[in-house]
Amino acid sequence: MQQYLIFQLYGVLASWGEPAVGESRHSATHPSRSAVLGLLAAAVGIRREQEERLEQLSAALAIGFKVINPGIVLKDYHTVQIPADDRKAKHRHTRRDELRSDKVGTVLSSREYRQDALSIAAVCLTGQSSGHTLDSLAGALKQPIFQLYLGRKSCPLSLPVNPKIITAETVTNALDSYELAPEQTRLGSTHISYYWEQALQTDTAQYSYRVPRYDQPLNRQHWQFAARDEYVRLTTGENHVPKPR
Repeated sequence: MQQYLIFQLYGVLASWGEPAVGESRHSATHPSRSAVLGLLAAAVGIRREQEERLEQLSAALAIGFKVINPGIVLKDYHTVQIPADDRKAKHRHTRRDELRSDKVGTVLSSREYRQDALSIAAVCLTGQSSGHTLDSLAGALKQPIFQLYLGRKSCPLSLPVNPKIITAETVTNALDSYELAPEQTRLGSTHISYYWEQALQTDTAQYSYRVPRYDQPLNRQHWQFAARDEYVRLTTGENHVPKPR
């Protein structure tokens, strides 16, 4: 049996970042590992520039999700200031460096949001030390030091995260044991989906397929992320895992 910290993520708007190429900023259908780590870091008071503490928190936690409703896609358009094409300019490491340039241009970007998205997150300890327990993280979520938001600062929580510590055999059992408020069940989809990472994978028969996801934080200040394997379980019966011979 394993202890899990379970909490809900609901907002009128949410945005779960995907790799951004060009002018489009897409949102995934479910929360990213980096978004939940950022939310927990904000709750306990870790700042973005505290790289060592962020790395310790990331290494100490394994994360999974249950998507009740992925939300309806909303697209918004932004005019973004960018540096003009200048081959003589030095390499710019941050957004701040870009805006310091004397020559600037603009680009029209499209950003995706999810409306009325509802997910449940599960967090368990991997055994590596971070100075935090599930109890302390639950307490921080109830009384966060910094503001909590769903992927972007423009997407604050619409309901408290309501953290609970649940003991279960698997991450999916823990997620299913979490009780939503009766009015929230109206947001439920007919197709529930589950997502979890390698550290939580205990039975290969449980997942439908496995995909890479680029949401493992490497450097928060430079917005660098690494790939990880994410296991997906669908409730529609679809399964792409080959059966053993």
